[in-house]
Amino acid sequence: MTNAQILAACRSNWEYRGIDDASMREMLDELAAHLEDAEAAGRTGRDVVGGDVRTFAAAWARARSPLPRRVLRTASLGCYFAGWVLLLPYLIRWTTQLDVTPGNIAFWVVLAVVTITWKLRRGSLGIRRSWAVAVLVALPAGILADWLAGDGPLFTLPLWAPLLLLLPGLPYAVADARAKRNDAA
Repeated sequence: MTNAQILAACRSNWEYRGIDDASMREMLDELAAHLEDAEAAGRTGRDVVGGDVRTFAAAWARARSPLPRRVLRTASLGCYFAGWVLLLPYLIRWTTQLDVTPGNIAFWVVLAVVTITWKLRRGSLGIRRSWAVAVLVALPAGILADWLAGDGPLFTLPLWAPLLLLLPGLPYAVADARAKRNDAA
């Protein structure tokens, strides 16, 4: 396994575990330095991380950030992104009420499952692949759900619901944006 593959596996593991971006960059820089030192000394990356890269990354994540804090951060940011995704139809339709149909639910659930699974297995999708997944997988699932269950609204969602979802993740999103800006400077 090359050093780049080790770093990619660790990054994926740490993203999955909810390590914040600033800490992850710091950990990756530290690991890259250790891997370069080992390579200069004639050792391999496996000598640094051991036989199982995932176990190494998981142990470092646990030592760096305790599970309850990682779970809170991940759940908060999940709500934050869900809030933005839910807010988009309100802004596009310029309304304060949104009818939720079985097709809407199927589309977003399938899109989320495929995106998360892909990210865990392969890394980031990128914007083109995200749109391709939306069109090729999630859209047919939404259409099929509307066809099978009908396209009548299951319930109406008021505008305050997505805004409420934004609140828990807002401090984390602001802190991550500040950390990125400080790293760039």
